[in-house]
Amino acid sequence: MAKARGAIVVNTEKCKGCNLCVVACPTDVIELHEDVNARGFQYAYPARHYDCTGCVSCAMVCPDLVITVYRAPRVKKTA
Repeated sequence: MAKARGAIVVNTEKCKGCNLCVVACPTDVIELHEDVNARGFQYAYPARHYDCTGCVSCAMVCPDLVITVYRAPRVKKTA
């Protein structure tokens, strides 16, 4: 069975860099960026986006709801 594919988009201007999504990510996709946003916080970003499975763990723990998760539809193979 193929690995599930996903992607995340982070609203970097609203992210306060609480690090909860980094800890919650089971595939270590998310990191805090070394730059800061307009509010002065280091923001989360998908450092290894190709490893994202679309599990939604990051979005569920985000207190500011700044993470949107997209999942690629699973394609069933026909025999």
